[in-house]
Amino acid sequence: MNREELEKILPHRPPMLLLDDAEVVDGEAVGHLAIHGDEWFLQGHFPGNPIVPGVIQCEMLAQNCCVLMADQLAGADATPYYTSLDKVRFKRPVRPGDTVELRCHITRSRKPFFFATGEASVNGELCCKADMSFALMPNGK
Repeated sequence: MNREELEKILPHRPPMLLLDDAEVVDGEAVGHLAIHGDEWFLQGHFPGNPIVPGVIQCEMLAQNCCVLMADQLAGADATPYYTSLDKVRFKRPVRPGDTVELRCHITRSRKPFFFATGEASVNGELCCKADMSFALMPNGK
């Protein structure tokens, strides 16, 4: 999926859309985001030493997980909300010039809840990993 296709299933829009592309391969969402250096979240984090904030890395993972819920999201009047973030670990900073690869899979679901695990890496080197859960909630509720 390219950005245009992602916008059909994700509620996010630039500058908060944090995926350039994504696809599902053998039940795993694989997405990418190139960090150019002019992103809003790098302004002031940190001057002279820009590093992608950890919370933004977690949001990248969450958006990539939503690709796995595409069937439930497409045409639905619902929004996926984070309900938990657990066992988050940061192993390597993400900097301008890096392309982040995101790999996520759903570990279980009990509607409206989805439980997932994900990893973000750059050039095969782990940057962030986390366990997450989401609730797919009808809009307006």
